Amino acid sequence: MDRQIKPAHARLLSSLNIKNKSPVHCLTGLIFTSKFPRVDYEKISGDRLGETSESIRKRVQAARDIQIKRFANVEGVICNADMRIGEVRQYCQLQPEGQSLMRAAMSQLQLSARAYHRILKLARTIADLAGSEEIQSAHLAEALQYRPKIMMG
Repeated sequence: MDRQIKPAHARLLSSLNIKNKSPVHCLTGLIFTSKFPRVDYEKISGDRLGETSESIRKRVQAARDIQIKRFANVEGVICNADMRIGEVRQYCQLQPEGQSLMRAAMSQLQLSARAYHRILKLARTIADLAGSEEIQSAHLAEALQYRPKIMMG
């Protein structure tokens, strides 16, 4: 049975450079397609040792302690993930360099308000893990790279 492709689906398929396939086939292919970043041979083959589990455990516990102390007087919030918009505004303030980075990310990546707040919460957690009181642009950049991406092709 020959199925007609609707104009909206045809535009989507042409934007993805997919021809002569049904929309269902294409979407199924997108769901199961994954891409992994390339890793330099030197990075994975060297004798350099990574951080020990004990060291990581100590950093995570220190970050948890920071968050427990930070939110001791805030009802319903015990960690960065629990922050509401008011707490995000209070505890996730960015320096001018971070504001410029976030402004560019919002524009180029077309982030929603929800994504904006999630990135700030994650940047706050990364700063806590680094033992930093302020969110630095490096923390924000790391948080931005962890945001989910739709892989095509």
